[in-house]
Amino acid sequence: MVEKNQALFKKFKLIHDTVWKNPQKISEEFHTVGLEVTDTVRFWERKLCSGMERGKFAQYSQGLSEKFWQVVKKDFPLIDQVGVKTKK
Repeated sequence: MVEKNQALFKKFKLIHDTVWKNPQKISEEFHTVGLEVTDTVRFWERKLCSGMERGKFAQYSQGLSEKFWQVVKKDFPLIDQVGVKTKK
């Protein structure tokens, strides 16, 4: 996933690290690039877990999906903040 989208993930890593150091600097660029990253991660998550939700592997699929997102959150702890609007 990261190898095929290196430029996108590097760009988001720079923005993410800036926001991580100073949470007040959440910018429109963080949300815009973050949405692209989130869409990419969801695409690969679906690719990894597709078809498993049906049948006897449903519980395994959910666990695999959660572990996949945990790995993503190790690199990008603020990924859950993408698209979240806050009052200033």
